Amino acid sequence: MRNITGKIFTLFIFITIYSNNFAQTKVVDQIIAVVGKNIILESDIENQRLQLQSQGYYSSDDIKCEVFEDILFQKLLLNQAVLDSIEVSDAEVKSDLDRRIQYFISQIGSQEKFEEFYGKSLIEIKAEFAKVIKDQLITQKMRQEITKDLKITPSEVRSFFKQLPKDSLPYIKTEVEIQQLCKYPKVEDTEILRVKEQLRKFKERVNNENNFATLSVLYSEDPGSAKNGGELGFVGRGDLVPEFAAVAFNLKEGEVSRIVKTEYGYHIIQLIERRGERINVRHILLKPKISSYEKINARHFLDSVATLIRNDSINLKNAVLKFSDDKETVFNAGVIVNPQTNATKFELDQVDAATSYAIKNIKVGEISKPFESADSKGKLVYKIVRLKSKTKPHTANMDDDYQKIQDSALEKKKQEFIGSWIDKKQKSTFIKVEDSYKNCNFKHKGWIE
Repeated sequence: MRNITGKIFTLFIFITIYSNNFAQTKVVDQIIAVVGKNIILESDIENQRLQLQSQGYYSSDDIKCEVFEDILFQKLLLNQAVLDSIEVSDAEVKSDLDRRIQYFISQIGSQEKFEEFYGKSLIEIKAEFAKVIKDQLITQKMRQEITKDLKITPSEVRSFFKQLPKDSLPYIKTEVEIQQLCKYPKVEDTEILRVKEQLRKFKERVNNENNFATLSVLYSEDPGSAKNGGELGFVGRGDLVPEFAAVAFNLKEGEVSRIVKTEYGYHIIQLIERRGERINVRHILLKPKISSYEKINARHFLDSVATLIRNDSINLKNAVLKFSDDKETVFNAGVIVNPQTNATKFELDQVDAATSYAIKNIKVGEISKPFESADSKGKLVYKIVRLKSKTKPHTANMDDDYQKIQDSALEKKKQEFIGSWIDKKQKSTFIKVEDSYKNCNFKHKGWIE
């Protein structure tokens, strides 16, 4: 199959021009195909076509037909996944969603900027795309299941590389591996008390006939929902962080909750409406402010740790285990994983601005000075990073890039095997394609035959 889906999700479904602009395009929606029990809508194709074009994708073939065949393939995988009882848990969906969000928040600068760009709160964004991510993870698992027994030998790798035209060998950009040690500045007790007291006053005002939505617009620090009066839209329990969900799902319509602490800050919540296992709530979020004193303390602490590492008083791995507040990297010697590739190497333009600046003038093996950044929840964090490795840009060769070439050779072998699997499954699966798409030049003719 043409790997169009990979291109679409390279920038990920959140950071898309179509989210803000293409939604205005009017598509007369209709079912254009059925694969098993899965339907495909005209809008599914149109949205992905526009998305690809916004990324500069060009094809000598009909892009709509390419997108359509790729979606047909995804639906075929989903259909087989049901038959083979392939499932993903809510925890897996949440983990993947959070990982992707963390990457893009780090790229755009903060959670607030991310929500402003998208025009929705983080909770709304997660709710909107949870089903998309779940389907994607299921198709990935199904694909892995189909090809799990395929192996590649060194001779096959060499043969693959020899067959590549010399003038079209891939150019490998500079790549870096980065380790980090993070410290969250302490929030002072007096600041927490201030925030709680403010929320208590808001609750009293609502009980005295003040409008909750108006207070949210004026005071909530959740930019995605504040402009909508704090309203999140209908969400399920799994779309919300557990502490928020536990309180929100126990409210009566119109009732205002007690103060709720989550990883985002402190909230009061009002239930608007319940529909079965989905609720629509509004909330006011306040985030305790970090004092200059605590910011300086965090920076000085990391400066001291960096000195210990530079003086060989402690190695970075043990320093991360002992001192780092980052749960995702603490047991991996601080090594950051690239969410786009699930590997540890980043091209320079994939590194967030603050970290990129920190490693700009240090050599491999050196520790940066402490610097300020933001985590995936928009929380202020201070870091020191070590440049673990850095490659020079070059044309791919067997000595320096064997792993990449091996991965490409294995992927080609998997693609060929998947092609045969598609041809076979088309014959045993109910597939119906709307007449206007039957003139597409499909790679696999079984979609219409």
